[in-house]
Amino acid sequence: MFRLSRPAQSEISAFLEACSGSDFSYPDVGSTQGAIPSRYTIDHNRIGIGSGPNDLERAKTAIRQWKMFEMPWVELCWPDAPIEPGRTVAVVVRHLGFYSLNPARIVYVIDEPDRFGFAYGTLAGHGESGEERFLVEIDAMTGDVFYDLLAVSRPGHLLTYLGYPYTRYLQKQFALGSNAAMRRAIAA
Repeated sequence: MFRLSRPAQSEISAFLEACSGSDFSYPDVGSTQGAIPSRYTIDHNRIGIGSGPNDLERAKTAIRQWKMFEMPWVELCWPDAPIEPGRTVAVVVRHLGFYSLNPARIVYVIDEPDRFGFAYGTLAGHGESGEERFLVEIDAMTGDVFYDLLAVSRPGHLLTYLGYPYTRYLQKQFALGSNAAMRRAIAA
């Protein structure tokens, strides 16, 4: 959904309610867990964000609190949403003087002692079509803590297709901003 002004909270809530029963907008649900079909563009970013069990716990808390979305041009609706399969969220993105409202649903959750994260998949109305995984984990050998962001996507809307170079730019900016947000969350 593209708009010239930021949608009101009531509009976002109604939009989320309407999307809650919709299907995923791509056929390869769960693709970030294994083999990724070649029809997708793959963006994989992995950065070190800390060291040791305390930093891992801070990183897990940051994921649970959706801290990776804390950027001036991105707003998660709603950041108190629990991380659970089937949960529908929306992301409001401000770009080029307008707003897009993009629905997604959590596909799976990874909750293990040495790693935590989840993936969400796009729903009808999202600018992209695909899946994104947000994961934090600790290396058992070194104790280093990593934030791993994996996105598989292709254009999901005519405007996204027509503006594909700009869409790719936004995806790269999101990865940079998400990495920085996770670093800030661990440093706090």
